[in-house]
Amino acid sequence: MITIRPMNEADLDAVLAIERACFPRPWTAQHFLAEISSEHSSAVVAEQGQQLIGYLCLSVLLDEAEILDVAVEPGQQRSGTGAALLTWACAEALRRGATILRLEVRATSLPAIALYERFGFLRSGLRKAYYEQGIDALLMEKNFD
Repeated sequence: MITIRPMNEADLDAVLAIERACFPRPWTAQHFLAEISSEHSSAVVAEQGQQLIGYLCLSVLLDEAEILDVAVEPGQQRSGTGAALLTWACAEALRRGATILRLEVRATSLPAIALYERFGFLRSGLRKAYYEQGIDALLMEKNFD
C-alpha cells in the first residue's frame, strides 16, 4: 500500500537519491528545503512500507496550482506511485481553491505524458529546447471548473 505524507528534512537523502536517478539536472537540497518551508507550496513523499519511493512538490498561488517537481524511484515506476501522487496533487489543488493545475514535462517522457493525459491533463504549449540536449518541454494543464 502506498502512503502519501508531508516531506520533511529527514527525507532529503532519499528524495535527492531519487531526484538524481531521474533527472540530468537535479534539484538541490536547498530547492526541497524551500518547498518544505514555503507557505505557497506543499511537498509530499510516497512510501511503501518504510521505503520512500517518490515525491511531489506542488505550488498553489491564488487560483492556480503547479506541479513543480515529481519523481518515482526508477524501480518503482508503473507501480501506481505516480498515480497516487497525482491523485493527491489534484485533491490538494482543489482543496486550496485552484481552478487550474499546470505542469511541464520532457516531451520525450512518453509514460509520464500518458499518465498525465489519463488524469485529464491537456497539452497547452511547448517550450522548444528547454531541457538539456535540446529536449522540448511540453506544457500541460488540467482545469477544475
